Amino acid sequence: MNKLSVRHLIGIRGLCENDIELIFQAAKEFKEVINRPIKKVPSLRDLTIANLFFENSTRTRLSFELAQKRLSADVVSFSAGSSSVKKGETLVDTVNNILAMKVDLVVMRHPHPGAPQFLANKVDTIIVNAGDGTHEHPTQALLDAFSLQEKLGTLVNKNIAIIGDIRHSRVAISNILCLKLLGANVRVCGPKTLIPKHIQSMGVTVSHNLDETLAWCDVAN
Repeated sequence: MNKLSVRHLIGIRGLCENDIELIFQAAKEFKEVINRPIKKVPSLRDLTIANLFFENSTRTRLSFELAQKRLSADVVSFSAGSSSVKKGETLVDTVNNILAMKVDLVVMRHPHPGAPQFLANKVDTIIVNAGDGTHEHPTQALLDAFSLQEKLGTLVNKNIAIIGDIRHSRVAISNILCLKLLGANVRVCGPKTLIPKHIQSMGVTVSHNLDETLAWCDVAN
């Protein structure tokens, strides 16, 4: 049975191309499930997943919960705004209290970059990063790349533009890492104030001309 090379999904950094292709293979199989009259399979039956959201979210949180329930997992949802975090309880204390309830996996969104990695070093469970500050949002990047690969067939040598506020976008960073790993040519486009100074070190080109960028790319994101 094929397995990922990593235990946690903290970011696209640390994944290899084989990891991404394995995730895509599973996604193709499960995509078929949502078109069935009964949209449920027992893949995660008997597993308990805790969704820990220390930052407000609607689409991401609902997407995770819906996917988990369709895979038959038991789901526990946690909101920092109505928890003991408000009374000063630390992140590690909070998660350890939840893990004491025999939770098998934690999905976490946190406003501070690096929080999922910090937690992975402190507790004995699998961590999936649902977005940490302006650092990464790996699951969204994987979804974007999966959709692009389905549409284009391959991402190798495809010209893909990421347009807008790159400086403050965790999704943009994860997208760049994922698309480059799959062989795409990536260009970022936006005002100078919204482009990180050292973004070219990630192997992308930079443009401030929208019309030129749209003429260059196969796909604009």
